Amino acid sequence: MLANLVRLLSAASLALAPVAVVAAPAPAADSLESQFDRLLGTAPRAARSGAVKPAPVVLLPERGRATAERFVDLPRPTAPARGGDALEVQLAALADASQGRIGVAALDLATGRTVAVRGDQPFPMASTSKIAIVAMFLAGVDQGKWSLSDRYPLMVPLPSAKFSTSVAPVRRGTELTALELIELAITRSHNEATDALLAVVGGPAAVTRWVRATTGIEEFRLDRDIATLVRDDGAVNPALTIDRRDSITPAAMVRLLAGLHQGNWLSRSSRDVLLGAMSRCVTGKHRMRAMLPEGTAIAHKTGTLFNTASDVGFIETPDGRKLAVAIYVTGQGGKPGRESRIALLARTIYDGYSTESPLRAALR
Repeated sequence: MLANLVRLLSAASLALAPVAVVAAPAPAADSLESQFDRLLGTAPRAARSGAVKPAPVVLLPERGRATAERFVDLPRPTAPARGGDALEVQLAALADASQGRIGVAALDLATGRTVAVRGDQPFPMASTSKIAIVAMFLAGVDQGKWSLSDRYPLMVPLPSAKFSTSVAPVRRGTELTALELIELAITRSHNEATDALLAVVGGPAAVTRWVRATTGIEEFRLDRDIATLVRDDGAVNPALTIDRRDSITPAAMVRLLAGLHQGNWLSRSSRDVLLGAMSRCVTGKHRMRAMLPEGTAIAHKTGTLFNTASDVGFIETPDGRKLAVAIYVTGQGGKPGRESRIALLARTIYDGYSTESPLRAALR
């Protein structure tokens, strides 16, 4: 039944009109997508009815208070022309923004074929930033600055009121080896372990400088440590508002993933430490991996904050190709809705790339 729903939804989405960033109507209560949500147990408690009131997207300034100083209507995305990339058409339909912004990008590392929907819009990184933090630490290991056997204390948050300080107060906790901290940060999204590594490398600004200088990815921006990010979470609704702090675009995350996988910025041993940890990630069971065929190889990292969920990483096709994938979802009525949307987008990407021969993809 699930396979039939996916096929029906994919076919139906080809006929849909280009998706607007805002002001699109809510899906009908008995739509195929609603059936899919009910099948996975992710339907909202109260049925949605009527049209969604249009809302402007707020673009927050680079600096200043977390309040909107002006409203900016983002450019309407341009859907592929009829007869264009069928996979991108399907993704655009599934990434409908009427219930919250959705950004997705994917890259076949073997052929270079890319697809994206809102690939150039900034989204909250949340814990997907931990990939970059760990990568910078491992680059320091390669340079002899640190060792995987070095021991560092967990950074344990102390009670403090939201926005009471620019940086949330923490205390030193149990000491663990760097390798143990990396494993916790990636496989379990452990915030205290991540902040331990972040303190070693010099803080959020240092990670931003390293990513931009090393990879050339200017769209990456890390402003706060995890303790501060979590404490002050909720001030901005990412479904309607673009806050450039602690953000990245889906296309930029895919470029970061691809470069790490290809060994562009880390030694082979350091690359294996990072990708190995991502392959053991235990979070996000209802996200990218939820609808993939049993046994599909996946290495990934999830992210979760107020009204946003994400999953980024690598999916292997049946013929052994690696896909770098980044999916950022906001809104959708709640966490179950966001997770089911990630699962459906990931399966659509997997099917779209798997059914096309590598030679044909390379000739695009």
